[in-house]
Amino acid sequence: MTVTEAAAWLKGRDRYLILTHKRPDGDTVGCAAALCRGLRGLGKTAHICPGVGATHLFTPYLEGLLAPEGYAPDTVVSVDIAARSLFTDAGRPWLERGIDLAIDHHPSQEFFAAETCLDASRAACGEIVYHILKELGCIDRETALPLYVAVSTDCGCFQYGNTTAHTHRVAAALMDTGLDVFPLNKRHFRTKSWARLQVERLIVERMHRYEGGRIAAAPVSLSLMEEAGATEEDMEDIAAFLGQIEGVETSVTLRELEDGACKISLRTSGGLSATKVCALLGGGGHAAAAGCTVPGPLEEAETAILAAIMQVESDG
Repeated sequence: MTVTEAAAWLKGRDRYLILTHKRPDGDTVGCAAALCRGLRGLGKTAHICPGVGATHLFTPYLEGLLAPEGYAPDTVVSVDIAARSLFTDAGRPWLERGIDLAIDHHPSQEFFAAETCLDASRAACGEIVYHILKELGCIDRETALPLYVAVSTDCGCFQYGNTTAHTHRVAAALMDTGLDVFPLNKRHFRTKSWARLQVERLIVERMHRYEGGRIAAAPVSLSLMEEAGATEEDMEDIAAFLGQIEGVETSVTLRELEDGACKISLRTSGGLSATKVCALLGGGGHAAAAGCTVPGPLEEAETAILAAIMQVESDG
């Protein structure tokens, strides 16, 4: 679907349930909150699926929007979800029921929904939701706030390589609603907990450098988290940390999970396709930012992702 078609489709329906992906980031939460508020502004009944699992950074944007117990939607919409494996436990029954519309910006989109509004050229799904809501005529300061969070967090406050002139134009349009972005930027980009600083210190001490420092890998074990006194709330966008090191073109962050598996986040800036690398291990994402989850200990996961990087590099 085009943005115009998606807007018309949404206008003709009601009783919405909006789904976000697990380990939610600012893009999925911001899109859900903005779309929910926009649809309510049109007189529609709309709620966000509970069980989001958002950290304290993002829970304020969901206040008053979560579906009440027993809510039975007529229309189910997912935002910023590319793959079936990314649905939350609360969202998975709705995947089995059938998703009516998926709004997304990932090139690895699996097309699990009956209808899909996809634009892989956008830095954030929030850019797409912005244009849908603009078509519907329901963008005000209240909807602009979570949309700005969606757009700005997915492009690293306009620093990542996915940022385009269009990204800046959307941000400017949101600011034109009267939105004060300073407290948002301070909250999401200029504030770190003490525990987060300890995590970064330990990562620097224990990271591994390969290919003359061109590749950097950081295993983040559960014991490291415990030593730092960190929780999931302290780990927002930790995958971008290694990319701040001069000379690093490919950075890998490996998170040990409670079930023994490892979540891998890959960031690239030297032309290597992160999507192709992670696809070799069952994951996906964007050209410069992708991820996957693999079984086994951290050491084996690091060996596997390094081998995948070398394979994609050798394939050209």
